[in-house]
Amino acid sequence: QVQLVESGGGLVEAGGSLRLSCVASGFTLDYYAVGWFRQAPGKEREGIACIFKNDGSKYYADSVQGRVTISRDSGKNRVYLQIDSLKPEDTAVYYCATDFEDIATMCRTDLYDWWGQGTQVTVSS
Repeated sequence: QVQLVESGGGLVEAGGSLRLSCVASGFTLDYYAVGWFRQAPGKEREGIACIFKNDGSKYYADSVQGRVTISRDSGKNRVYLQIDSLKPEDTAVYYCATDFEDIATMCRTDLYDWWGQGTQVTVSS
């Protein structure tokens, strides 16, 4: 069964850190671009960090630049998102997604076609 499952979200105080995990089953995550996206209440889903398959290049949105790191763990078929210096405005549901059509060269939601169920991150002030 092809599946993406996120974990690692929770309630954290401003200034804290979290490491989100996205584990794949039924396919090898290394073969595809993977992105982390988030959606806050009343806002559109946005791509915040993506890692591309060909050269392993990475993209970070301006809103999180310098505070997040996306990485792969090939042995565990996972992609992580480390988020540091969390702010209340980081509160959102965080999703990982992959691009089975193999077209993603940008971190846009419309280019990713297989999504996890999301994990809630809440940052208190």
